Amino acid sequence: MRVLPVKESFSSRREQTGKLVRNLLLISAILVPGWRPLEARADDWYRWRGPDLNGVSREKEWTTAWPKNGPKQIWKAAVGTGFSSLAVSQGRVYTMGNAGDTDTVFCLNADNGAVIWKHSYSCPVDPNAYEGGPSATPTVDEKVVYTLSKKGHVFCFDAATGKIAWQKNIATELRLEVPDWGFAGSPLVEGNLLILNAGTAGVALDKTSGKVVWSTGSSAAGYSSAVPFDFNQQRFVALFAASEVMAVNARTGKTLWRIPWETSYNVNAADPILQGDKVFISSGYDRGCAAFRVNSSKPAVLWENKNMRNHFNSCVLLNGCVYGIDGNASASDAALKCIDLADGKVKWTFPGVGTGGITIADGKLIVISARGELMVGEASPSGFKPVSRAQVLGGKCWITPVLANGRIFCRNAAGAVVCLDARPPAGQTGKN
Repeated sequence: MRVLPVKESFSSRREQTGKLVRNLLLISAILVPGWRPLEARADDWYRWRGPDLNGVSREKEWTTAWPKNGPKQIWKAAVGTGFSSLAVSQGRVYTMGNAGDTDTVFCLNADNGAVIWKHSYSCPVDPNAYEGGPSATPTVDEKVVYTLSKKGHVFCFDAATGKIAWQKNIATELRLEVPDWGFAGSPLVEGNLLILNAGTAGVALDKTSGKVVWSTGSSAAGYSSAVPFDFNQQRFVALFAASEVMAVNARTGKTLWRIPWETSYNVNAADPILQGDKVFISSGYDRGCAAFRVNSSKPAVLWENKNMRNHFNSCVLLNGCVYGIDGNASASDAALKCIDLADGKVKWTFPGVGTGGITIADGKLIVISARGELMVGEASPSGFKPVSRAQVLGGKCWITPVLANGRIFCRNAAGAVVCLDARPPAGQTGKN
């Protein structure tokens, strides 16, 4: 027997073991229909609006061929009052809710809904023409998860265990004015920064320590989340402030451009949508929408009308078309609409959806109505024709549905969370 040096022996054996594991995975995939190794799972939805922050999923392995009574409910959980959506990462689901003036951050098992860990802290539910509770969605950044409460509590948790790495209240520390409906923008991880829509035009913290890196003033914020983009080889974020949409340098907080946009009660909540040198914005209370050219420090209006009035949930852009909910929170007859980004003209209207939310995956709209009906249909400028629809929740459903790893996660204001099976049958690829 030939004796190898220790380093060579270890390296060689590790390489041989790796090849053996890869071969076994390949053989298993061939011999066992429908079986897929863990690393072959579809993209997680680990933050608000998904991996690309645009409401469009990369997921392919899912099906709209539901049973007669709708997709199978895999599990249901209760997380308390609130409007926090769901982040799905590494087999775990994160969201927030409130009970008895106490916020709780939940980490649930994506397979069965069991609580893996949770953390609670005192925070008023603060109803104000709605049920109240937290509005921001947790953001997972590899091994940690960040959360923001409506009163300014910021936490950095170990994503697997819930151990607190750091915590602070930015409203107290920076003496920020809290908006009437509390902070609602989800945390954005940008390099080594955690950027929050808090204060005049955002706050940036060191994501490792929580130390304030920059702050833009103490005025009340808008309710959108920050959206990153590149300009002149620099990184910026666009966000809705209380009465304008602004772009600031992600590294310094310095303003690049600003567009005045006043809405009743300062409710600018839907995220700006950027494409090339254009930005699209929309607000409710009959304010309307507009597109601007932003290739300099002086934005130019391309068009403005009232064809899309997002009260809170953002539109989704696909192939030059903007899909979203047109209507106010009090309007149960708010409509699903498609408008052309180029000129703002209406392509079609699908009435009666109410102020629900939408996601797009594999060229299809996934829509939940304000009353909990889930619908799926082609995202097409020619019209919306649901190919599948089912009542999956009751109560008020303003929270955007999430598709991750062949499962659709939905939530209502009361805190009922359902996990629905949209995986194709074993041995089949996604069929829609």
